[in-house]
Amino acid sequence: MRTPQLALLQVFLLMFPDGVRPQPSSSPSGAVPTSLDLQPGMDGGTLQSSSEATATRPAVPGISTVVPTLVTPSAPGNKTVDLFPVLPICVCDLTPGACDINCCCDRDCYLLHPRTVFSFCLPGSVRSSSWVCVDNSLIFRSNSPFPSRVFMDSNGIRQFCVHVNNSKLNYFQKLQKVNATNFQALAAEFGGESFTSTFQTQSPPSFYRAGDPILTYFPKWSVISLLRQPAGVGAAGLCAESNPAGFLESKSTTCTRFFKNLASSCTLDSALNAASYYNFTVLKVPRGMTDPQNMEFQVPVILTSQANAPLLAGNTCQNVVSQVTYEIETNGTFGIQKVSVSLGQTNLTIEPGASLQQHFILHFRAFQQSTAASITSPRSGNPGYIVGKPLLALTGDVSYSMTLLQSQGNGSCSVNRHEVQFGVNAISGCKLRLKKADCSHLQQEIYQTLHGRPRPQHVAIFGNADPAQKGGWTRILNRHCNISDSQQVTEVSLTTIVNFVDITQKPEPPRGQPKMDWKLPFDFFFPFRVAFSRGVSSQKCSVSPILILCLLLLGVLNLETT
Repeated sequence: MRTPQLALLQVFLLMFPDGVRPQPSSSPSGAVPTSLDLQPGMDGGTLQSSSEATATRPAVPGISTVVPTLVTPSAPGNKTVDLFPVLPICVCDLTPGACDINCCCDRDCYLLHPRTVFSFCLPGSVRSSSWVCVDNSLIFRSNSPFPSRVFMDSNGIRQFCVHVNNSKLNYFQKLQKVNATNFQALAAEFGGESFTSTFQTQSPPSFYRAGDPILTYFPKWSVISLLRQPAGVGAAGLCAESNPAGFLESKSTTCTRFFKNLASSCTLDSALNAASYYNFTVLKVPRGMTDPQNMEFQVPVILTSQANAPLLAGNTCQNVVSQVTYEIETNGTFGIQKVSVSLGQTNLTIEPGASLQQHFILHFRAFQQSTAASITSPRSGNPGYIVGKPLLALTGDVSYSMTLLQSQGNGSCSVNRHEVQFGVNAISGCKLRLKKADCSHLQQEIYQTLHGRPRPQHVAIFGNADPAQKGGWTRILNRHCNISDSQQVTEVSLTTIVNFVDITQKPEPPRGQPKMDWKLPFDFFFPFRVAFSRGVSSQKCSVSPILILCLLLLGVLNLETT
């Protein structure tokens, strides 16, 4: 009969030629455990599995130590032994409230088996254990007090592995408690300059960059957080709540939620409540963190669909959020300008193992101003007005054509109105039929009919006036007359007169044809002067020079006219 206190590691090795050594097994993460749970006392390549001993045994020389998959061998008496206690510190958990990739100990990832999701686990992020493995064909019998198991490696070779309980091989040690007694000694050994969070020392950037997490603010609790876009993790696509939405990263994600008690989660789980997706504001730029209460940095989330609160009605959970779509409009370095959300809701039947698949969509686009400045405004000339084109009016930021009264066939005022054309004088009138009302109400109705709706406030100076540039518009002057209605009237005759007055200063028109400036040589009349200065005898022959002079003058005049 075997003595229970005996703790011997008896390993019988088969003889093999020189140069052949036991090959270290690959990581059992890639090995497939066989269904051979080796029973005590069995021969022929079997092994005995016993409970984990507390004593530490030296490792077999020449045999490697590897990190296996998370397995829990069965101990005698059908008891389960947890070989991998929870790690005291997860050193790779660097992002609070978010799942760090390949950090297998990050509780924010909500993963039961991280190795099935991540391509590898970062050092120090797995529950540490040590295994010693050799080729299973070398083992005849094992009386090891340590847990042992047979794994199948990637080459199809079975490996016999023994779990070594050696706390010094673990990545983490149990933390030493700090109290008033040992504080000074520990401070002298490990003390130094205190660590300061980079988040606190560096000022936030002035604007978002592509991929940056989008900051949100909850005014009710004065809390700054991140805009989340839950994503599916693992084979089952479980919802990872802490997945942050990246700036300018339009994408769609789908994940599944499983409920242990849907009747309780229906009204308590915020992921099912529509209000949790819009009861906050978005910070326009990251530097808004320095003053989040400043409304200049806050962008409200506008709900564009119907959203009702979850309601438990009998065996049905109603108004459960099934789809969330965010439309985010950005304006370069000026940040986020507008955020809208539309929600899809469904009903769930309360039953064991109930689940819900949710869709989350983020779409980014360039910001489009809703004012008339961004819309193609009408023109009546570029730049000056063209006669006959509509006269432009402005109310607020909306540009339109100014109108005047138009009458129906029976003379009453029509809803339709005439356009006022630039440079065209006009007169129109109609009869306004009044209802019984007080004087102020009647007066307001009369003015609205005369001015039209909307009531013009400015007139464009030029035909291409921009509504965003107030300098291109002139204010309309109004004068209200105090009128007492001394008697009850049923209709009032209204008249609108449009008169254009030209006040431009035009140049003086020309006065007749231009005058010629005659220039003749100084001795041009010399022969004629000599002829006239002679005596009477010479006057008899003076007709001939005068005639010649007249002919010359006529010739010059004819030449100028042609």
